Amino acid sequence: MTPEEKAILVSIGSAHIDRSLLSDVLRTTATAGPGAGGSSFFIRSGDRRVRLSINQASPLRVMAGVDGVVVLLDDKVITSGILEPALCHCPDQAYVTISERCIYDCRFCPVPKLSGEIKNIGMVLRLIEEACSWGSLQAISLTSGVAESPEKEVARTADIVRTIRDRFDLPVGVSVYPTETSSEILAAAGADEIKYNVETMDPAIFARVCPGLSLEFILTALEGAVDIFGKNRVFSNFIIGLGESDSSVRNGVMHLAKRGVIPILRPISASPMRAGEIVIDRPSPDKLLRLARVEKDILINHRLDTRNAQTMCLPCTGCDITPFRDV
Repeated sequence: MTPEEKAILVSIGSAHIDRSLLSDVLRTTATAGPGAGGSSFFIRSGDRRVRLSINQASPLRVMAGVDGVVVLLDDKVITSGILEPALCHCPDQAYVTISERCIYDCRFCPVPKLSGEIKNIGMVLRLIEEACSWGSLQAISLTSGVAESPEKEVARTADIVRTIRDRFDLPVGVSVYPTETSSEILAAAGADEIKYNVETMDPAIFARVCPGLSLEFILTALEGAVDIFGKNRVFSNFIIGLGESDSSVRNGVMHLAKRGVIPILRPISASPMRAGEIVIDRPSPDKLLRLARVEKDILINHRLDTRNAQTMCLPCTGCDITPFRDV
Protein backbone atom coordinates (compact mmCIF):
# COMPACT_ATOMS: atom_id res chain seq x y z
CA MET A 1 0.00 0.00 0.00
CA THR A 2 1.48 3.34 -1.06
CA PRO A 3 0.89 6.59 0.86
CA GLU A 4 -1.38 7.72 -1.97
CA GLU A 5 -3.44 4.53 -1.81
CA LYS A 6 -3.78 4.75 1.95
CA ALA A 7 -4.83 8.39 1.70
CA ILE A 8 -7.71 7.39 -0.61
CA LEU A 9 -8.88 4.79 1.90
CA VAL A 10 -8.54 7.10 4.90
CA SER A 11 -10.34 9.94 3.13
CA ILE A 12 -13.37 7.68 2.59
CA GLY A 13 -12.95 5.93 5.94
CA SER A 14 -15.43 3.10 5.38
CA ALA A 15 -16.00 0.11 3.15
CA HIS A 16 -18.59 -2.44 2.10
CA ILE A 17 -17.30 -5.87 3.07
CA ASP A 18 -18.74 -9.35 2.85
CA ARG A 19 -19.55 -10.27 6.45
CA SER A 20 -18.33 -13.81 5.80
CA LEU A 21 -14.78 -12.40 5.65
CA LEU A 22 -15.01 -11.07 9.19
CA SER A 23 -14.71 -13.27 12.26
CA ASP A 24 -15.19 -11.77 15.72
CA VAL A 25 -11.44 -11.20 16.13
CA LEU A 26 -11.30 -9.26 12.86
CA ARG A 27 -14.15 -6.89 13.75
CA THR A 28 -13.98 -4.21 16.45
CA THR A 29 -16.57 -1.77 17.81
CA ALA A 30 -15.50 1.71 18.86
CA THR A 31 -16.57 2.91 22.32
CA ALA A 32 -14.89 6.33 22.37
CA GLY A 33 -14.66 9.42 20.21
CA PRO A 34 -16.53 10.38 17.03
CA GLY A 35 -16.68 6.77 15.80
CA ALA A 36 -18.27 5.39 18.97
CA GLY A 37 -20.87 2.72 18.30
CA GLY A 38 -19.58 1.82 14.84
CA SER A 39 -17.88 -1.43 13.84
CA SER A 40 -14.69 -1.53 11.80
CA PHE A 41 -11.83 -3.73 10.63
CA PHE A 42 -8.12 -3.37 9.85
CA ILE A 43 -6.24 -4.08 6.65
CA ARG A 44 -2.46 -4.54 6.70
CA SER A 45 -0.48 -4.07 3.50
CA GLY A 46 3.30 -4.04 3.69
CA ASP A 47 4.35 -1.57 6.38
CA ARG A 48 1.03 0.28 6.35
CA ARG A 49 -2.27 -0.30 8.12
CA VAL A 50 -5.72 1.24 7.69
CA ARG A 51 -8.92 0.99 9.70
CA LEU A 52 -12.20 1.12 7.79
CA SER A 53 -15.65 1.31 9.33
CA ILE A 54 -18.23 -1.14 8.04
CA ASN A 55 -20.70 0.65 5.76
CA GLN A 56 -22.57 -1.25 3.12
CA ALA A 57 -23.26 2.03 1.27
CA SER A 58 -19.57 2.96 1.03
CA PRO A 59 -18.01 3.41 -2.43
CA LEU A 60 -15.14 1.16 -1.30
CA ARG A 61 -15.61 -2.59 -1.54
CA VAL A 62 -13.42 -5.19 0.15
CA MET A 63 -13.40 -8.62 -1.49
CA ALA A 64 -11.47 -11.84 -1.09
CA GLY A 65 -8.23 -11.92 -3.06
CA VAL A 66 -5.62 -14.53 -3.88
CA ASP A 67 -3.56 -14.00 -0.70
CA GLY A 68 -5.93 -11.92 1.40
CA VAL A 69 -8.30 -9.15 0.33
CA VAL A 70 -8.46 -6.46 -2.32
CA VAL A 71 -10.01 -3.01 -1.99
CA LEU A 72 -11.91 -1.65 -4.98
CA LEU A 73 -13.25 1.81 -5.86
CA ASP A 74 -15.50 2.00 -8.91
CA ASP A 75 -14.44 -1.56 -9.76
CA LYS A 76 -10.78 -0.51 -9.84
CA VAL A 77 -8.36 -2.19 -7.43
CA ILE A 78 -6.90 0.45 -5.10
CA THR A 79 -4.76 -1.86 -2.98
CA SER A 80 -4.53 -5.34 -1.51
CA GLY A 81 -3.57 -6.72 1.89
CA ILE A 82 -4.64 -8.97 4.71
CA LEU A 83 -7.29 -8.55 7.37
CA GLU A 84 -5.52 -7.99 10.66
CA PRO A 85 -6.89 -9.10 14.07
CA ALA A 86 -7.78 -6.34 16.51
CA LEU A 87 -6.67 -7.68 19.90
CA CYS A 88 -8.71 -5.11 21.80
CA HIS A 89 -9.82 -2.21 19.61
CA CYS A 90 -6.62 -2.25 17.52
CA PRO A 91 -3.80 -4.60 16.48
CA ASP A 92 -0.90 -5.21 18.88
CA GLN A 93 -2.56 -3.32 21.73
CA ALA A 94 -5.18 -3.64 24.43
CA TYR A 95 -6.85 -0.27 23.94
CA VAL A 96 -9.61 -0.06 26.54
CA THR A 97 -12.25 2.61 27.10
CA ILE A 98 -12.91 2.90 30.83
CA SER A 99 -15.97 5.20 30.88
CA GLU A 100 -18.13 5.05 27.77
CA ARG A 101 -20.04 8.14 28.94
CA CYS A 102 -19.30 11.86 28.97
CA ILE A 103 -20.78 14.90 30.71
CA TYR A 104 -19.40 17.19 28.00
CA ASP A 105 -21.20 17.71 24.71
CA CYS A 106 -18.65 18.03 21.91
CA ARG A 107 -20.74 18.34 18.76
CA PHE A 108 -18.75 15.79 16.73
CA CYS A 109 -18.93 13.03 19.37
CA PRO A 110 -21.82 10.58 19.92
CA VAL A 111 -20.59 9.39 23.35
CA PRO A 112 -22.72 11.91 25.35
CA LYS A 113 -25.81 10.47 23.65
CA LEU A 114 -24.91 6.86 24.49
CA SER A 115 -25.46 5.13 27.82
CA GLY A 116 -22.22 3.21 27.72
CA GLU A 117 -20.80 1.14 30.54
CA ILE A 118 -18.21 2.13 33.11
CA LYS A 119 -15.64 -0.63 33.40
CA ASN A 120 -14.24 -1.59 36.78
CA ILE A 121 -10.69 -2.84 37.30
CA GLY A 122 -11.73 -6.47 36.91
CA MET A 123 -13.38 -5.83 33.54
CA VAL A 124 -10.33 -3.94 32.26
CA LEU A 125 -7.98 -6.70 33.40
CA ARG A 126 -10.07 -9.38 31.67
CA LEU A 127 -9.88 -7.48 28.37
CA ILE A 128 -6.12 -7.07 28.69
CA GLU A 129 -5.61 -10.72 29.63
CA GLU A 130 -7.72 -11.82 26.65
CA ALA A 131 -5.60 -9.66 24.33
CA CYS A 132 -2.43 -10.97 25.97
CA SER A 133 -3.46 -14.56 25.27
CA TRP A 134 -2.83 -13.95 21.54
CA GLY A 135 0.87 -13.60 22.26
CA SER A 136 1.36 -10.43 20.21
CA LEU A 137 0.39 -7.78 22.75
CA GLN A 138 2.90 -4.91 22.69
CA ALA A 139 1.20 -2.13 24.67
CA ILE A 140 -1.73 -1.23 26.90
CA SER A 141 -3.69 1.95 26.24
CA LEU A 142 -6.51 3.43 28.28
CA THR A 143 -8.96 6.11 27.24
CA SER A 144 -12.05 7.46 28.90
CA GLY A 145 -14.93 9.84 28.67
CA VAL A 146 -15.90 11.89 31.71
CA ALA A 147 -18.69 10.05 33.51
CA GLU A 148 -18.93 12.39 36.53
CA SER A 149 -15.98 14.78 36.67
CA PRO A 150 -12.46 14.94 35.22
CA GLU A 151 -10.99 14.55 38.71
CA LYS A 152 -12.91 11.33 39.41
CA GLU A 153 -12.00 9.98 35.97
CA VAL A 154 -8.29 10.64 36.50
CA ALA A 155 -8.43 8.98 39.95
CA ARG A 156 -10.22 5.92 38.53
CA THR A 157 -7.74 5.69 35.67
CA ALA A 158 -4.75 6.00 38.01
CA ASP A 159 -6.07 3.11 40.13
CA ILE A 160 -6.32 0.96 37.01
CA VAL A 161 -2.83 1.95 35.83
CA ARG A 162 -1.35 0.92 39.19
CA THR A 163 -3.07 -2.46 38.99
CA ILE A 164 -1.87 -2.97 35.41
CA ARG A 165 1.68 -2.14 36.43
CA ASP A 166 1.58 -4.90 39.05
CA ARG A 167 0.58 -7.53 36.46
CA PHE A 168 1.99 -6.58 33.06
CA ASP A 169 5.45 -5.52 31.93
CA LEU A 170 4.28 -3.44 28.98
CA PRO A 171 4.20 0.28 28.14
CA VAL A 172 1.01 2.01 29.29
CA GLY A 173 -0.55 5.03 27.61
CA VAL A 174 -3.48 7.10 28.89
CA SER A 175 -5.86 9.48 27.11
CA VAL A 176 -8.20 11.49 29.37
CA TYR A 177 -9.46 15.03 29.82
CA PRO A 178 -6.81 16.78 31.94
CA THR A 179 -7.05 18.21 35.44
CA GLU A 180 -4.66 20.53 37.27
CA THR A 181 -2.71 17.52 38.56
CA SER A 182 -3.57 14.71 36.12
CA SER A 183 -0.08 14.41 34.65
CA GLU A 184 1.54 14.10 38.07
CA ILE A 185 -1.07 11.59 39.25
CA LEU A 186 -0.91 9.39 36.16
CA ALA A 187 2.88 9.46 35.91
CA ALA A 188 3.14 8.47 39.59
CA ALA A 189 0.70 5.61 38.93
CA GLY A 190 3.00 4.27 36.19
CA ALA A 191 1.74 5.69 32.89
CA ASP A 192 4.47 6.01 30.25
CA GLU A 193 2.68 8.27 27.76
CA ILE A 194 -0.22 10.73 27.89
CA LYS A 195 -2.70 12.19 25.41
CA TYR A 196 -4.87 15.25 26.01
CA ASN A 197 -6.93 16.11 22.93
CA VAL A 198 -7.14 19.70 21.68
CA GLU A 199 -9.68 18.54 19.04
CA THR A 200 -9.01 21.74 17.04
CA MET A 201 -6.52 24.59 17.31
CA ASP A 202 -8.92 27.13 15.81
CA PRO A 203 -10.34 28.99 18.86
CA ALA A 204 -13.57 29.97 17.12
CA ILE A 205 -14.24 26.41 15.96
CA PHE A 206 -13.30 25.03 19.39
CA ALA A 207 -15.81 27.34 21.12
CA ARG A 208 -18.52 26.20 18.73
CA VAL A 209 -17.90 22.43 18.77
CA CYS A 210 -16.60 21.92 22.33
CA PRO A 211 -18.90 23.99 24.56
CA GLY A 212 -17.96 23.86 28.22
CA LEU A 213 -14.30 22.96 27.54
CA SER A 214 -11.25 25.21 27.58
CA LEU A 215 -8.66 25.06 24.80
CA GLU A 216 -6.31 27.23 26.85
CA PHE A 217 -6.53 24.81 29.79
CA ILE A 218 -5.81 21.80 27.57
CA LEU A 219 -2.79 23.55 26.03
CA THR A 220 -1.45 24.41 29.47
CA ALA A 221 -1.92 20.79 30.57
CA LEU A 222 -0.09 19.51 27.48
CA GLU A 223 2.86 21.82 28.06
CA GLY A 224 3.06 20.70 31.70
CA ALA A 225 2.81 17.05 30.64
CA VAL A 226 5.96 17.36 28.52
CA ASP A 227 7.86 18.45 31.64
CA ILE A 228 6.74 15.24 33.35
CA PHE A 229 6.61 12.60 30.59
CA GLY A 230 9.19 14.10 28.21
CA LYS A 231 9.25 14.83 24.48
CA ASN A 232 7.86 12.13 22.17
CA ARG A 233 5.66 10.93 25.05
CA VAL A 234 2.86 13.53 24.92
CA PHE A 235 0.24 13.54 22.15
CA SER A 236 -2.96 15.29 21.14
CA ASN A 237 -5.72 14.45 18.66
CA PHE A 238 -6.26 17.32 16.22
CA ILE A 239 -9.39 16.86 14.11
CA ILE A 240 -9.32 17.77 10.43
CA GLY A 241 -12.59 18.58 8.67
CA LEU A 242 -14.34 21.02 11.02
CA GLY A 243 -13.87 24.00 8.70
CA GLU A 244 -10.32 24.91 9.68
CA SER A 245 -7.91 26.36 7.12
CA ASP A 246 -4.63 24.71 6.16
CA SER A 247 -2.77 27.66 7.65
CA SER A 248 -4.54 27.24 11.00
CA VAL A 249 -3.58 23.55 10.99
CA ARG A 250 0.05 24.42 10.23
CA ASN A 251 0.12 27.07 12.94
CA GLY A 252 -1.55 24.71 15.41
CA VAL A 253 0.92 21.91 14.70
CA MET A 254 3.78 24.40 15.11
CA HIS A 255 2.37 25.63 18.43
CA LEU A 256 2.16 22.09 19.80
CA ALA A 257 5.49 20.88 18.42
CA LYS A 258 7.34 23.88 19.88
CA ARG A 259 6.15 22.65 23.26
CA GLY A 260 7.21 19.05 22.67
CA VAL A 261 3.73 17.71 21.84
CA ILE A 262 3.09 15.43 18.83
CA PRO A 263 -0.26 16.21 17.16
CA ILE A 264 -2.31 13.41 15.61
CA LEU A 265 -4.13 14.80 12.57
CA ARG A 266 -7.40 12.89 12.65
CA PRO A 267 -9.90 13.12 9.76
CA ILE A 268 -13.38 13.75 11.13
CA SER A 269 -15.88 10.92 11.20
CA ALA A 270 -19.53 11.87 10.82
CA SER A 271 -21.83 10.41 13.44
CA PRO A 272 -25.51 9.96 12.52
CA MET A 273 -26.30 10.84 16.14
CA ARG A 274 -24.96 14.33 15.46
CA ALA A 275 -26.76 14.93 12.17
CA GLY A 276 -27.84 18.56 11.91
CA GLU A 277 -25.65 19.68 14.81
CA ILE A 278 -22.38 20.08 12.95
CA VAL A 279 -21.16 20.61 9.41
CA ILE A 280 -18.15 18.49 8.51
CA ASP A 281 -15.92 18.28 5.46
CA ARG A 282 -13.94 15.06 5.47
CA PRO A 283 -10.52 15.87 3.99
CA SER A 284 -9.49 14.73 0.54
CA PRO A 285 -6.57 12.35 -0.07
CA ASP A 286 -4.44 15.26 -1.32
CA LYS A 287 -5.17 17.31 1.80
CA LEU A 288 -4.37 14.41 4.12
CA LEU A 289 -1.01 13.84 2.44
CA ARG A 290 -0.18 17.54 2.25
CA LEU A 291 -0.88 18.19 5.93
CA ALA A 292 0.96 15.03 7.02
CA ARG A 293 4.04 16.17 5.12
CA VAL A 294 3.77 19.66 6.62
CA GLU A 295 3.57 18.10 10.07
CA LYS A 296 6.56 15.85 9.36
CA ASP A 297 8.73 18.84 8.47
CA ILE A 298 7.66 20.64 11.64
CA LEU A 299 8.33 17.58 13.80
CA ILE A 300 11.80 17.19 12.28
CA ASN A 301 12.57 20.82 13.07
CA HIS A 302 11.60 20.25 16.70
CA ARG A 303 13.29 16.85 17.03
CA LEU A 304 10.05 14.93 17.50
CA ASP A 305 9.40 11.54 15.93
CA THR A 306 6.16 9.54 15.89
CA ARG A 307 8.18 6.31 15.70
CA ASN A 308 9.22 6.78 19.33
CA ALA A 309 5.61 6.46 20.53
CA GLN A 310 4.79 3.08 22.08
CA THR A 311 1.07 3.36 22.87
CA MET A 312 -2.27 4.60 21.57
CA CYS A 313 -2.77 6.01 18.06
CA LEU A 314 0.72 6.71 16.73
CA PRO A 315 1.95 3.07 16.66
CA CYS A 316 -1.42 1.92 15.29
CA THR A 317 -1.68 4.42 12.38
CA GLY A 318 -4.99 2.89 11.27
CA CYS A 319 -7.08 6.07 11.24
CA ASP A 320 -4.55 8.62 10.03
CA ILE A 321 -1.72 9.44 7.65
CA THR A 322 1.10 9.34 10.21
CA PRO A 323 4.37 11.23 9.65
CA PHE A 324 7.49 9.03 9.51
CA ARG A 325 5.35 5.87 9.39
CA ASP A 326 3.21 6.62 6.30
CA VAL A 327 5.01 9.59 4.72
